[in-house]
Amino acid sequence: MKELLTKLDIQDINSGCYSGRWHECDGDKILESTSPIDGKLIAKVKVPSKEDYEEVVGAAMETFLSWRSVPAPKRGLLVRDIGDELRAKKELLGRLITVEMGKILPEGLGEVQEAIDIADFAVGLSRQLYGKTMHSEREGHRMYEQWHPLGPIGVITAFNFPVAVWSWNAMIAAVCGDTVIWKPSEITPITSIALCKICSRVAKAYGFPGLFSLVIDSGDAAFGKAIASDKRIPLVSATGSCRMGRAVAESVAARLGRSLLELGGNNAIIVTKNADLDLCVRAVLFGAVGTAGQRCTTTRRILIEKPVADSFLERLKGAYSQITIGNPLDDGVLMGPLVHHRAVECYKEAIERIKKEGGEIAYGGEALQDMPSGCYVMPTIVKAKPGMEILNEETFAPILYIIEVDSLDDAIKIHNNVPQGLSSAIFTENLKEAERFLSCEGSDCGIANVNIGTSGAEIGGAFGGEKDTGGGRESGSDSWKQYMRRQTCTINYSDSLPLAQGIKFE
Repeated sequence: MKELLTKLDIQDINSGCYSGRWHECDGDKILESTSPIDGKLIAKVKVPSKEDYEEVVGAAMETFLSWRSVPAPKRGLLVRDIGDELRAKKELLGRLITVEMGKILPEGLGEVQEAIDIADFAVGLSRQLYGKTMHSEREGHRMYEQWHPLGPIGVITAFNFPVAVWSWNAMIAAVCGDTVIWKPSEITPITSIALCKICSRVAKAYGFPGLFSLVIDSGDAAFGKAIASDKRIPLVSATGSCRMGRAVAESVAARLGRSLLELGGNNAIIVTKNADLDLCVRAVLFGAVGTAGQRCTTTRRILIEKPVADSFLERLKGAYSQITIGNPLDDGVLMGPLVHHRAVECYKEAIERIKKEGGEIAYGGEALQDMPSGCYVMPTIVKAKPGMEILNEETFAPILYIIEVDSLDDAIKIHNNVPQGLSSAIFTENLKEAERFLSCEGSDCGIANVNIGTSGAEIGGAFGGEKDTGGGRESGSDSWKQYMRRQTCTINYSDSLPLAQGIKFE
């Protein structure tokens, strides 16, 4: 542990604030980060003050004034070098993610790879920030639109992807000419400090030390609230729970700012009688158990046609019985701990509610008391009934509900009848069923897949969902437009001054 932290420039006690320089943070608040693997202390963080926050915003605004004038392809060179630094530090940073968050090492390494991939994507994007030209209705006139940098961007992230989600936002924002103010989760502060140090060293070498800022609070959401209500920050990108997203959206909307929200998921897979069940079981296993059920894209519901329900459940239980639970740094372990004791309590409460609402525990359903740290639980399969209230909620734990349906129409109706709308999938070998699921009458989610699971989205596609999931889009496709301001321009190169719509004013 000590060697890992030293190589990532992590001290026993670290500053929780960066604005082009690391602040002293002289207040009396100290945040301790412990590993869910064994409960041991990783390191401590000094929590910034309101004065520190003001300096962060001031530095981000000042840096923006010069960064916005750098040609976008040259901004891309900085991001390219960040990608290279992340490649060099992939093993170290991936291991730190696992130690602090608890996901298995292959997932920790995969998360850093996501950051590398989005850096590569952003480098190409820096030469593709295209506007459109339009034909004017007025003779001797030309119309076009262009995109300008927006300003300092506030990024609020959750604990489960402490590297990837910031990178989705920051790499795109940087090539768009914006500066970035990051408020990470207080549950994974050491990873955020390590990442900030890697990226800020590159930015400093280019002469822009204030490009990426960091401000960590003690869990009271003080700086998240400050960012949401700060008129100097034109866009706030927030990833987390629906409850948090509503609070952020209300604060940002009150000042007529922009918010980009990626919130909770209640993701389902529809399994028809025409599905390849072996393929489906493999997808469900990762979707439901990966990251110990702590992904916003985790598979939480299976809507399966009755003729294949029993066979599928038996295969799935067999697969679950082979899952090795333990230290996520060890080879062969497929599921590590939940992130903290509060998550375990939520898991236990959900199990009790399931029983009261008439659900049947088909596999698991217990916390593992003899494991280190007390944060380990059994992945759980529940035979559920439509109408159970808990099916409308997202429990951030490895609990999977199996719901039998009579038809595809029945499945789609149940699928869409939840508040969330992030990720979805169907398993079928029938082309008509697949196309129906992807049509306007099918899935109402932002992500819809055929014969792959709900989890593990690629960075090339815009990521996000509908309804209570927030409606925002991060990462690929044209999501870059949210980090810029659009400007429509009209040029008159004639000697007359005609008005639009044929209006005469003479």
